[in-house]
Amino acid sequence: MTTSIVTYQGDLRTAAVHLQSNKEIITDAPTDNQGKGEAFSPTDLLATSLASCMLTIIGIKARDMSIDITGTTAEVTKVMAAEPRRVSEVHVDITFKHKLDDRTQKIFYNTALTCPVANSLHSDIVQKVIFQYEGE
Repeated sequence: MTTSIVTYQGDLRTAAVHLQSNKEIITDAPTDNQGKGEAFSPTDLLATSLASCMLTIIGIKARDMSIDITGTTAEVTKVMAAEPRRVSEVHVDITFKHKLDDRTQKIFYNTALTCPVANSLHSDIVQKVIFQYEGE
């Protein structure tokens, strides 16, 4: 089944429509690569997908453990390399709004590292993941 349709809109912009939900994502080339930078770039989406996947899979595990992680955030930093131009690192800084015991922290951390996007990225892409807990 087709996941999405991506249409080039000109001026280095695309519109991607998720067919199941009919939701749209716009991308622009970044300013350091001839674009306007008015929306996520495709490489921004790659980095952001890692964090979204981690939070989603942790959310599944948390729900199974009857733990509410609502409000947990992930700050994403993408590092680019040249020759060839590519994503070389993705830093994901996850902040939980509640303190978690050591066992739960370890479970969530290991869960994050094995999310489908993390497992799909090339091994040359460095994934730096930090967990923080508010109130510590």
